[in-house]
Amino acid sequence: MLGLYESEHLPSKAGNVLLPDRGEITDRHGVPLARDFKSYALWFNPKAMEGGPPLTRSAAEVAQALVAIFPEMDEAELTRRLASGKPGYLRRRILPADATKVFAIGEPALNPPREPSRYYPQGKLAAHVLGYVASDGQGRVGMEQVFNDQLSDPATRGAPVALSIDARVQAALEDELMRGIGEAQALGAAGIVLDVDTGEVLALASLPSFDPNKIDGRGMDLMFNRVTNQVYELGSTFKPLTIAAALDAGTITSLAHQYPAGSGLRVGRFTIRDSHSLGASLNVPKALMHSSNIVTARIADDLGSARMKHKMEELGFNERPVIELPARGFPIWRSGDWPRLTTMTVSFGHGIAVTPLHLAGAYAAMVNGGIWRPATLRRLDAQDVPQGRRVFSEATSGRMRQMLRLIVKGGTGRRAEAPGFRLGGKTGSAEKPSNGGYARSTLVTTFAAAFPMDNPRYVVLTMFDEPKGTPATYYQRTAAWNAAPAVGRLVPRIGPMLGVYPDDNLDIDLADLAPLVGDMH
Repeated sequence: MLGLYESEHLPSKAGNVLLPDRGEITDRHGVPLARDFKSYALWFNPKAMEGGPPLTRSAAEVAQALVAIFPEMDEAELTRRLASGKPGYLRRRILPADATKVFAIGEPALNPPREPSRYYPQGKLAAHVLGYVASDGQGRVGMEQVFNDQLSDPATRGAPVALSIDARVQAALEDELMRGIGEAQALGAAGIVLDVDTGEVLALASLPSFDPNKIDGRGMDLMFNRVTNQVYELGSTFKPLTIAAALDAGTITSLAHQYPAGSGLRVGRFTIRDSHSLGASLNVPKALMHSSNIVTARIADDLGSARMKHKMEELGFNERPVIELPARGFPIWRSGDWPRLTTMTVSFGHGIAVTPLHLAGAYAAMVNGGIWRPATLRRLDAQDVPQGRRVFSEATSGRMRQMLRLIVKGGTGRRAEAPGFRLGGKTGSAEKPSNGGYARSTLVTTFAAAFPMDNPRYVVLTMFDEPKGTPATYYQRTAAWNAAPAVGRLVPRIGPMLGVYPDDNLDIDLADLAPLVGDMH
């Protein structure tokens, strides 16, 4: 009470005695994610006895006594260190009971000082969001860096900083991504859960992760954030954005129009093909449901390069993603006028590379009525939600909600279906660039989705880096067999946490599209 409320009546600095050295970070519900506490450390001070020897006994005897308290320490290395007479830490963070045992050894040079320590009570949870605090007391990488001044300032560090993250949703996302990595033997994974109406990030994960409580060489290697800092060609997840752009521009005049799809589409010396034959012709809903490169490229060609590029710019694909984190990747983006072939390949997610966060923000705009908003890791009050900018009409957004739902009900996203949650989304499987071309043996798989499609609340995106075909994925490695099922498992876990409950009596109305797609089962 004195430290927080009566500091102005106390002598200088006395009011800060009860405050932590660094403020607390919590999730949106107050669950602590990062906090300070005083911990003991084991410090070797060979000059503790002024003018006397460093130790009253031999280095070997003292080392033996320390190993009796800390069995995991290397006795030979400890003996060498004590004999060298070099001051420094012998061990960081020791328990109070162990500090008492160190005092009992009776060596003045063994000094267990109390010092501030940053502790992450949830372990690795949301590590790429939080970052860590370095030995100099400064925040690094994540929100520790973003809020460094506020967390360190005596005037503000008494009040916790609340993030938009929901620790429960974050834990479920990381769990399902880890399961997906194991099943598909992938190199890594990424995922995000985004509020479509506010831009708040409920969960953001990049795996494998690091432990902010223990920053070592391995941890430093794993700090790269796949969600915000790595750009990918995200493949067929771009197709709905292309269709939405064409609907907005009026170049799609009828969803029933049949586009030729029976053979490869020749453009100069290149040929655009589908992964397998999808029939002689396809209408727009079927082209999306079965993921036709050929039809999407034809639609982009009708739209034209200028309008296609402008729509991608409106979605922010030509700049770094907007979020507070300091590490944000710059897209691979062709400047100047786009040639016809670039427009056609971008339509199905090739020839442009963006971060998963870019894509999640675009999907939020596509399903929320057409408004793009920046993503944020700050918990927002209603009055703080940005107005955003309109990038799609409400009519286009409504049509896209229908067609994304069709993809899950009867298209490539069928394995994401979560009964009662009215989920819609699009798969994408893109070969990774290699030596001026593409490596057919390596894929990045993505499923970008939203739920519930009758009243979209959240975008959910999962991505896997180089998944393999395994017995758990029926020896398939495309997004339909790894990224989509991960979302299908995740949504029933997080829906009730977020106030969305399964209801088999609700769904988006597909009556006017049903005749165009036939039997979806």
